[in-house]
Amino acid sequence: MKTVIVHSPGTVANLVCGFDILGLALKEPYDIMKLRMLDTPEVIIRNRDEFNLPTEPHKNVAGVVLLSIMEKINEGIGFEIEIKKHIKPGSGIGSSAASAAGAAVAANHLLGNIFSNDDLVQFAMNGEKLASGVKHADNIAPCIFGGVSLIRCIHPLDIVSISSPELFVTVVHPQIEVRTSDARQILRQQILLKDAIRQWGNIAGLVTGFLKNDLDLIGRSLEDVIIEPVRSILIPGFDEVKTKCKEAGALGGGISGSGPSVFMLSKDEAIAKAVESVMKDVYTKIGIDFNTYVTTINKKGVEVVKGE
Repeated sequence: MKTVIVHSPGTVANLVCGFDILGLALKEPYDIMKLRMLDTPEVIIRNRDEFNLPTEPHKNVAGVVLLSIMEKINEGIGFEIEIKKHIKPGSGIGSSAASAAGAAVAANHLLGNIFSNDDLVQFAMNGEKLASGVKHADNIAPCIFGGVSLIRCIHPLDIVSISSPELFVTVVHPQIEVRTSDARQILRQQILLKDAIRQWGNIAGLVTGFLKNDLDLIGRSLEDVIIEPVRSILIPGFDEVKTKCKEAGALGGGISGSGPSVFMLSKDEAIAKAVESVMKDVYTKIGIDFNTYVTTINKKGVEVVKGE
C-alpha cells in the first residue's frame, strides 16, 4: 500500500477541570489528510486549504511527526502529505493535534501498523511541542484512541480510555485567535491547596460521572477553579455564554483547550441545538463573527477511509 486517506477529528481538551489530563474526540469537524509513501527519505507537504501553514517539514506539525517516524524506522523512505484542514488553527478544538495524530496514524497504516497507539501518541506529541512549546496529550490521545481519554501520566505514558454516555457536544468558535503558548504563559505557577482539593474532587467526579452514566454528577463536576478564571478573560462573552447555556439545559461546559472555542455537553440533540441558539445570540449581540458545531463524541478517533 502506497497511499492512504484519513479523517482526523477535532478534540476538546481539559474538559473544564482536567487541565492537560482529560480530552474527548468530536465527530465533527475533521481534517482530511492524504499520505503517500516515497522511495526517498524526504517529507513533502502540500496544503489544500487557505491557512497558509508552513510547508518546511521541521516547521510543520505533521512534518515533524513524519520526520520522527522516519528517524525511528531508519529505512530510507519518506512521505508526501496533502492536508485539507477544516479545523482552524488557533481555534481551541485541537487543530495541531489533528494534523499530528492524522500524520502518525496514516504513516503507521502505510508501514503495516508496526506501532501501537501509545507509540503514535509519542510521535504525535512532537507536533504538539512544536505548536505550543510543551508536549501534552490531552488532544492527541482522544484523537488517536477516540472517545474520552484520561492521560494519567506522560512520563511514562499512561493513557486510560473512559466510557461515556451518548452525549451531544455544542461548540462555538468566536473568530478570534488565542495561541496555546500565550494561554499557557498567563497561568499561575502556584495555587492554593483549597483550590487544588476542589479541582481534584471535580476531576474524580467527572470521570466517575462518565463511567456511571451519571449526568447530574457530570454537570456538577464541570467546574474549574484554577485555569478557567484566568483564561476566560481572553474570551469575550464567555461568562454570559456559560450562564445562559446552562439555563438552556446544558449539563455544563467551558473553554475548549486554550480557547477561544467554548463547548457545552447536553443529554440530547434538542437541548444541544437550543444551546447553539444561545451561543449564536450572544456573539451576534457582541458583534464577533463565529462558527458553531452541534456534534457528538467520536468513538473511533482518526479514521482510515481509503487506501490504495
